[in-house]
Amino acid sequence: MRIARLEVIWLKVPLVTPFRTSFGTAHDKDTFLVRLETTDGTVGWAECAAELDPLYSAEWLDGCEQVLRRELVPRLLALGDQLTAGRVATALEPVTGNYMAKHVIETAVLDAELKEAGWSFGHHLGAVKERVPAGVSVGIMDSIPELLDHVERYLDQGYLRIKLKIEPGWDVAAVRAVRERFGDEILLQVDANAAYTLADAAQLARLDPFDLLLIEQPLPTDDIRGHARLATLISTPVCLDESIESARDAATAIALDACRVINIKPARVGGYLEARRIHDIAVANGIPVWCGGMLETGVGRAPNVALAALPGFVLPGDTSASDRYFRQDITAPFVLDQGHVAVPTGPGIGIEVLPDAVAEVTISRSDVDLTG
Repeated sequence: MRIARLEVIWLKVPLVTPFRTSFGTAHDKDTFLVRLETTDGTVGWAECAAELDPLYSAEWLDGCEQVLRRELVPRLLALGDQLTAGRVATALEPVTGNYMAKHVIETAVLDAELKEAGWSFGHHLGAVKERVPAGVSVGIMDSIPELLDHVERYLDQGYLRIKLKIEPGWDVAAVRAVRERFGDEILLQVDANAAYTLADAAQLARLDPFDLLLIEQPLPTDDIRGHARLATLISTPVCLDESIESARDAATAIALDACRVINIKPARVGGYLEARRIHDIAVANGIPVWCGGMLETGVGRAPNVALAALPGFVLPGDTSASDRYFRQDITAPFVLDQGHVAVPTGPGIGIEVLPDAVAEVTISRSDVDLTG
């Protein structure tokens, strides 16, 4: 494969409702797409999952674009017609970190490669399911009644698992209210987005009576030891998210008993091939995994759904229907059917990008210089 053209397309997609976490509140999905065209005319698509500001992670959208243009693309062009998705990670290894930038270019290459071969993401990654159970992430609200209204609506729509975003001051009371209103039968978990420290262990232990599936990333990203200690102080299973940026990180966390569950986000680990390695390590060690989300459009959601169809993904993920976040997606929408979403079966990411829908939310688009 050889790259003939590479475009960066910046989008601002309105959200159905604002989405608040411990990092802040989003009213739109700001992102950029990469459109990669090969010399054979095949087009690969990918979506950058970074946010506008470096709050969730050290990466942010502007930085990802700059790294993509200055550091990553030239290294892939140097491969000439020997470029394959399997060679991307090695070619980009000299560039430290920048996993979200690496993810978006590797995914575009992989999409084009699989389209040329006539294979779907699911087939390539090893999917064993035709549809995957869908959970939904519920942001921090202004009041408990507002929270309960949102949870009720999502349960009525058929979502199989509820995830509550929490932060200091919005944790035990919110969880208690949901349990009291909807009972112990619903699958319920919480996500702290690293908002606590080990000094908050006693407060987090107050969540134990509510029989949660897990507590996601309670402590800072670099505090693996703290998570291992916390796991001995609470009975709610600790799940790592931001702390896992590679298969090596996953192996270390498992060896240190720092987690009993892992949330695999392909964008955070550099791409779907590394995500599959993390899945394999977790399965070998008896650690369940699930696929998290970053409010992706259909371009990013489609390969996530395919990944979630691998055998080790035994918990419902954040692979919600399109209308959870967007009134109009930029692809054919993902639809909830009896609590599940279908795994795309078409070549590559398996779903068509809608040019008119993309144009409606495009801020700018520009070519990446391929002349070196």
